[in-house]
Amino acid sequence: MNSPVSTAEVTQSSSDRVLDAFGVDAAQGLQNRQVKRQREKYGWNRLKQRKQRGAWAILVDQFKSPIIGLLAVAAVLAFAFQEWIEGIAVVMAIALNAIIGFTTELRAVKSMESLQALSKAQAKVRREGQVRQIDADQLVPGDIVVLEGGDVVPADIRLIEASKLQADESALTGESLPVSKDTTPVEPDLSLAEQTNRLFKGTAITRGAGEGIVTATGMETELGHISELAEQAGGEQTPLEKRLDQLGRRLIWVTLGIAVVVALAGIIQGRDLVLMVETAIALSVAAVPEGLPIVATVALARGMWRMAKQNALINRLSAVETLGSTSIVCTDKTGTLTQNRMTVSRVVTEAGTVHVDNEAGQARFRLHNEPINPQDPAALRQLLQVGVLCNNAELSDMGDTDKVIGDPMEVALLAVGRKAEMERADLRDRWPEAREVAFDPEVKMMATYHEADDGYWVAVKGAPEALLETCTDYWSGAGQQSLDGEARDRWQQQLKETAEAGLRVLAFAMKTVDSTEGDPYHDLTWLGIVGLEDPPREGVKEAIKACHQAGVRVIMVTGDQPITARNIGLAVGVVGEQDAKALPGKALKPLDDLTKQNRQELQQVSIFARVSPEQKLNLIALHQADDAIVAMTGDGVNDAPALQKADIGVAMGQRGTQVAQEAADMVLQDDAFSTIIHAIAQGRAIFRNIRQFTLYLLSGNTGEIFAVALTSLFNAPLPLLPLQILYINAVNDVFPALALGFGEGDELMMQRPPRKGNEAVLTQRHWADIVIYGLLIAGATLGAFGIALRVWQLSDTQAVTVSFMTLAFARLWHIFNMRSAGTGLLKNEVVRNPYVWGALVICTGILLAAVYVPGLSDALGTTGLTPRAWGLVLGFSLIPLILGQIGKVWRDRH
Repeated sequence: MNSPVSTAEVTQSSSDRVLDAFGVDAAQGLQNRQVKRQREKYGWNRLKQRKQRGAWAILVDQFKSPIIGLLAVAAVLAFAFQEWIEGIAVVMAIALNAIIGFTTELRAVKSMESLQALSKAQAKVRREGQVRQIDADQLVPGDIVVLEGGDVVPADIRLIEASKLQADESALTGESLPVSKDTTPVEPDLSLAEQTNRLFKGTAITRGAGEGIVTATGMETELGHISELAEQAGGEQTPLEKRLDQLGRRLIWVTLGIAVVVALAGIIQGRDLVLMVETAIALSVAAVPEGLPIVATVALARGMWRMAKQNALINRLSAVETLGSTSIVCTDKTGTLTQNRMTVSRVVTEAGTVHVDNEAGQARFRLHNEPINPQDPAALRQLLQVGVLCNNAELSDMGDTDKVIGDPMEVALLAVGRKAEMERADLRDRWPEAREVAFDPEVKMMATYHEADDGYWVAVKGAPEALLETCTDYWSGAGQQSLDGEARDRWQQQLKETAEAGLRVLAFAMKTVDSTEGDPYHDLTWLGIVGLEDPPREGVKEAIKACHQAGVRVIMVTGDQPITARNIGLAVGVVGEQDAKALPGKALKPLDDLTKQNRQELQQVSIFARVSPEQKLNLIALHQADDAIVAMTGDGVNDAPALQKADIGVAMGQRGTQVAQEAADMVLQDDAFSTIIHAIAQGRAIFRNIRQFTLYLLSGNTGEIFAVALTSLFNAPLPLLPLQILYINAVNDVFPALALGFGEGDELMMQRPPRKGNEAVLTQRHWADIVIYGLLIAGATLGAFGIALRVWQLSDTQAVTVSFMTLAFARLWHIFNMRSAGTGLLKNEVVRNPYVWGALVICTGILLAAVYVPGLSDALGTTGLTPRAWGLVLGFSLIPLILGQIGKVWRDRH
């Protein structure tokens, strides 16, 4: 720690002992010579400047993929043999991917810059007996800092004075409500949210005033620790990037093998050396699906556009597909699963428990499940009036609950008062406020005095345990009754039941006095309690159910209390009654510190509470070690490391910090969990499309390779010329594949489990399909070629044209073999795809031009065909489609 005192000593020692340890007088502060000595020892109060990747390094990284390297070699070979069209197409593919990759990865350098922007603050510090304002980066351990409402905390601070002090630490801890602060020592090893005598760099003072001693600066602060975690977490390579790299390495060996086998076979058989070398090179180039990077890039970019229409902005192109393989979504609670707005859900008085409905179209107040007028039960009316009057919040006159000022619980009291037609302005006209006793963290209560006909009416609210102690009576339907032991026990039970329901509890009391002088917290009449909750967002329960149906597990990770987390988890369907438990975050230790049994037990838990940034990283690592693809949502500074560590980080667009948004791969513009489901569905469709067009490209290319390789091995005439091979690839490797990349996906994709994290783009079954489809296409091509050449005795040019067109059209019709398993012959995602039909029309026109356009046909070595020859082409080109569909039907049935 950047301090002579450990964190444990800072929290559990008295403020006087901490001052002594630093050798500083609170009234004087540090002397200038001490400041100089401390700065020499501990440095400036700044986050570490991380060396960022330059633009040149980012650009170079775009060419490190095996497929890009293979394409580069193919381009060089194409140009070397003057195959300009193929060479230019390959270069365009490389350039397009480099441009998109370069642009998107520039985002990665901004996350740390945003963290450092939090350091640009001023601080009021006492030095040599005088309070002065300085740049926050000049602070050193031991400085005495003066704070008040609205200030940004400039360093980690141990409080030595606190007056009604509260801090908003949500960006750092995930705690949804402001935290009350005091100087009382606390136990060591508590979570940050529970260290009530400390303030943390980058958080904000919401009310009150105080003084404290700086205990840590710069990278030794909790914020600095998080920035270091974010740097160490780094960006994970997405599953798609890993899979395409794996595919590229396989293609390298396949390509080399093809070139060697074909060239050697032809040379051994005494064929023309130049022709065989050209053919081997043409097949090698053909084996590389140059359309793959282009189509993958375009498909992903189109997915980004479609997701943006669903309020999901993608920062990283390859992250589009990652969502489709997501098997676990770790989500925070506040604002994602819940509305991030405290709401009164029940009011308990002697008359009973009144439930407050917060959905439109329902009775607002219900007692014993029957609608009631909240003005009628006297106890309920009195309690709501106290809640509205003993209040410092402001609610919009237009009824817009988004435009509010003040403590969220006080805002909720004004809102429930408005539902009961109790506006504060009207109540204050009736009972003008004469005095306010501000909330005191030590007594945990607040009071206001109001002018009444018979003196002053005192309205009091506060912590239930504290308020119950001060009350002597309670209000019942028959008026005031003595709050005896039996009544106290009854209310204690009510408090316990309300708290166990996961609600935050406030208590209310009142009394009438003759003067505004005196203690407001004696001889009070107990009115009852309210239970407040952060209600679930609309549609979140249905979205989580859709996740479960799709085989995606939802894990809730929150900074709130376990009981609150558990009940929200139950309410939104993260867990059921049988496994409704919330485990504290301290159970999430590094993998090396966990036994195999510990890991298995933790992997079964779906709710974690009081979770720190390090523990979030441990949770992600726990599931990634089990080959899960993990998505993590977050909005605060404390979420940045986890957002980078996860396979896909999801930040909130409305309430998320800039740090979180730039560390994430996806930003939800509406902060809605349901948007993640739409993104997962889109991601699945995109991966399915990538798999479809990869299978289509490789099986078609394999057909060409088999056709030429088989004739080379058996010393038969070549059915295709080198330029014809390249021409077919230039046509069929782009348009049909691009059409498949634009597919919408099938209706069953969200009813299947996600793919395994280590599953390749093409599995063993797909490679087997490539070989089978390749043999069918090659067999059809060679069959048509053999009949034309040997049976019909056509000229070599005519026979080669027949085989050329048979191969080309067989590859075109082969697109319909790409339908998903379980779909109908005519009702499937390929047939429904209008881009497929457009591609067929375009390709047909280009292929016919290869035969009938003068100049082009001469270059390709083709000639016009008779109707009988075209019938041969059509008949044989349909064979792979017919046999492929028969095979799919058989496979579906078995």
